[in-house]
Amino acid sequence: MAYFLKKTKLKNRTYLAIYESFYSHEKKGTAHRCYKSLGSVETLTAGGMADPVAFFQAEVDSLNQAKKAGGTPKISAVSPLIYMGYFPLKSIMEKLKIKRYIDLFKLTNDFQFDLYELLSSLVYARSVNPCSKLRTFHEVLPNLFHPCNYSYDQLLGGLSFLGANYEKIVELFTAQTSAAYGISTDRTYFDCTNFFFEIDREDGFRMKGPSKENKKDPIVGLGLLLDNNLVPVGMKMYPGNESEKPVLREVVSQMKKQHNISGRTIHVADKGLNCAENIAFSKKAGDGYLFSKAVKMLPEKEKTWVLLDQGFQEVRDKKGKLLYRYKSCVDRFPYDILHEGKMKTVFLTEKRLLTYSPSLAEKKKYEINRMVEKAKSLTLSQAKKKDFGESGKYVSFTDGEGGKASVSMNQKAIDRDLKFAGYNLLVTSETEMADQDIYSTYHNLWRIEESFKIMKSDLDARPAYVQKEETIKGHFLVCYIAVLLERILQFHVLENRYSTSDIFDFLKNFRVVKAENKYINTTVYSDFINDLSEKFHLPLTNYFLSETQLKSILNYSL
Repeated sequence: MAYFLKKTKLKNRTYLAIYESFYSHEKKGTAHRCYKSLGSVETLTAGGMADPVAFFQAEVDSLNQAKKAGGTPKISAVSPLIYMGYFPLKSIMEKLKIKRYIDLFKLTNDFQFDLYELLSSLVYARSVNPCSKLRTFHEVLPNLFHPCNYSYDQLLGGLSFLGANYEKIVELFTAQTSAAYGISTDRTYFDCTNFFFEIDREDGFRMKGPSKENKKDPIVGLGLLLDNNLVPVGMKMYPGNESEKPVLREVVSQMKKQHNISGRTIHVADKGLNCAENIAFSKKAGDGYLFSKAVKMLPEKEKTWVLLDQGFQEVRDKKGKLLYRYKSCVDRFPYDILHEGKMKTVFLTEKRLLTYSPSLAEKKKYEINRMVEKAKSLTLSQAKKKDFGESGKYVSFTDGEGGKASVSMNQKAIDRDLKFAGYNLLVTSETEMADQDIYSTYHNLWRIEESFKIMKSDLDARPAYVQKEETIKGHFLVCYIAVLLERILQFHVLENRYSTSDIFDFLKNFRVVKAENKYINTTVYSDFINDLSEKFHLPLTNYFLSETQLKSILNYSL
């Protein structure tokens, strides 16, 4: 068998790749596989290569001569490492039957590559070794069990197409998840985050706004919707300078319309999404809401109720340590809502659950005192107003003599924040819901925070190295799908018996190394891989693996 130089023409460009012919036991004859993708002739020429075809043909000739000469084996330029941890995600993708729908895009687009292969392989690569698209192409994709048959330029073009159509792709995955596993929308969890880009100028999509990391760089916002099973069912991206509050309404409306959901759903979100417009939206749609609310922003009458000791019940651990106290009330509360161009005050009956956590109070007081000390230090050094940052809320700036501003500590603001440290208020339309059910439902929001953490940490969604709006959206679509597949694996397949870190440790670390006639499993033993091996009846803990065993693992069907 030999190597040969393959030339593929696409949209007035010629793409080069070195292919290797080999004997296939499955086909019982000669087959071909990609040995190395080289890029386009035009790009290589622009980079200074005089004759790319002749240059790489010489490399092919050298490979064939070396293969023919035989002799003592030398180290290879191709890594023998093979990533195998993505096989559960591949199995879920196949159960979702996504391919047949992605393939329909071929009817209206002249793709010279397999769009489903591109999408799925990028998701798998992001899960096993997240890195830039360039490194993914050269260092990760070749080390998946089945090398990918597309060029780097095709990767970027395909990612841009997926990004331009990301809402359709998200809708498709939600519909197929519903068909295969079911989705429960009686309660939906929503939150937003943003991702910063280390660029100087805004471009209409990457815009400067309030950053979750307190960065000054342009950002992009991302809203994520989870169903009652804590599996993603919706995503929305928006420019970083836009408010996140309308995104909840857009994503929930879109989900219910696309999937013909007519039942009642309770919208669960934190205080950042709590506004009269979102509450009015929930009521108008026949849905419910459960939001948190800042205690220190309440009217004085309600603050008095917060600080009253009467009515509290306590929750303690097995050793008798106080975890939190809580009390609730049902009443009518005013909301100012824009109606027909005018602000109108309406009274809504809702239940309010107040909690006080000693550990949260200690944490908040520490943060407040730290900011107070910073403010005092800056005040003594006569720092500028912009230098105070968040600690500026604990100082007062007044005009002094000669137009020079004077700075003094705002003790009233400090005392107010210390007084309400540890308190949290939940407001809900569900007046019949038990206090503990309200508490546990709201605290499931940590799962959506965990989903963002997965994107930002486990999947290295930031910093993003792509530049165009469609490619950026394609990048985050890949991250979204990876989170979705991990959540399905965690909650539906493994029944929430394992943590997210257990799963991602396996995805990234289950690898084999190709020897002459067999494969060596280099994965470190863990209880998780042992349990998975027993559950799936697969040889995941074997030290030596045959190609047949590897194929049985990769082709495992849930």
